[in-house]
Amino acid sequence: MTTVINRQRNGRSSFSQWANKHRKWVLAAPAMLFVALLIAFPVGWTLYLSFTDASGSVRAPADFIGLENYASVLTDTDRFWPAVGRTVLFTGGALLFEMILGMCIALLLWRPFRGEKWVRIAILLPLVATPVAVGMMWRLIFDPQMGFANQLLSWFGLPPQPWLSGQESALTTLIFVDIWQWTPMVVLILLAGLTSLSDEPDEASRVDGANAWQRFWYITFPLVMPTFITAILLRGIDALKTFDILYATKGKGGGSFNEVETLNVYAYGLSFDYNKYGQSSTVLILFFMMIIGCIWLLTARKKRSES
Repeated sequence: MTTVINRQRNGRSSFSQWANKHRKWVLAAPAMLFVALLIAFPVGWTLYLSFTDASGSVRAPADFIGLENYASVLTDTDRFWPAVGRTVLFTGGALLFEMILGMCIALLLWRPFRGEKWVRIAILLPLVATPVAVGMMWRLIFDPQMGFANQLLSWFGLPPQPWLSGQESALTTLIFVDIWQWTPMVVLILLAGLTSLSDEPDEASRVDGANAWQRFWYITFPLVMPTFITAILLRGIDALKTFDILYATKGKGGGSFNEVETLNVYAYGLSFDYNKYGQSSTVLILFFMMIIGCIWLLTARKKRSES
């Protein structure tokens, strides 16, 4: 009896020692498991649907058809590949200007100045509104008949523009709207990275006679590069999956001629407008793989910059 009790005590002691040694994993395990299940089930179910001909009703029986959906989607040059191009163009255009403007504004806010608090509050105002509200607001501003944008052009003697109603200008206009709303988020991230930097390298470069551009390009920017890549990663993923602004301003199909139809809008239309759940799931899986690839590339670049 004493031997059994001693073994139980030794077992509890060894488990306590192991748990104490790996306490950060033990304490985080329930939350990690819960998040993993939340991610694994939707992705797994979507992957399963992508191999079926599910359509019509969510309760209708679906047959396994293998890679037919993937072959059909990947050979669709009318809707899928143009949607891929618009997704890349929207994300790349918005991200490029947001990173440049975000860095410039963050550098201006880096050093203390009078009224700094009020300027920061004003810059962060676009983040307060929801994307749908922002989309509706800019839809009114860019209205060809009564919008303020064309009225402003008329004051300078310029002809009115179609803005959101034009096939060529709609996507560019929405890129501008995205830049207006989400540049403040980039500013916050980069400003946090800049404020964490030491002043010694900058002061040493001043002593050596470096001008402002040389100090930024050779001192500040390399030091803030990990934060810069983090901002690209966070904002890039968010821009890739933009849906609400596009749908709020252009409606179904990204407009009458699909002029702003990205992969998100395309997948939404397949699922909720045409009830083609199998093809919609295929588009979402391909889109998911694209996002994972972008994350992998940016994470690898960040590790190289930190090493």
